[in-house]
Amino acid sequence: MEVREGLLYSKSHEWVKEEGDVAVIGLTDFAQSELGDLVFVNLPEEEDEVTVGEAFSDVESVKAVSDVYSPVSGVVCEVNEELLDAPERINEAPYDAWFVKVKDITDKEELLTAEEYKAFVESEE
Repeated sequence: MEVREGLLYSKSHEWVKEEGDVAVIGLTDFAQSELGDLVFVNLPEEEDEVTVGEAFSDVESVKAVSDVYSPVSGVVCEVNEELLDAPERINEAPYDAWFVKVKDITDKEELLTAEEYKAFVESEE
């Protein structure tokens, strides 16, 4: 399981990369490995509001459909359309296959550092 330094993480297994005042959000390596091969992704629209702890997307694997929860609150300012045609990129390179970029960010107090996230995952196993 890869956990990248310099990113923040949620307990629902999303990663956040802060780029100035924008948060780039994706699924962690742990999440994609638990889900299995992803075959479909449903993404929000630009300008949609996202709320911390609420689903903003879902992914479908060969096993099941799973929600993807927002690790922050804000407004979607960009959507990674490439994932619609190639959801397998999430399995291949989870830290490069971002879902959305969010602006006007609030509610990021619950995010974990890489070390805290590793400890959290180990405690769950």
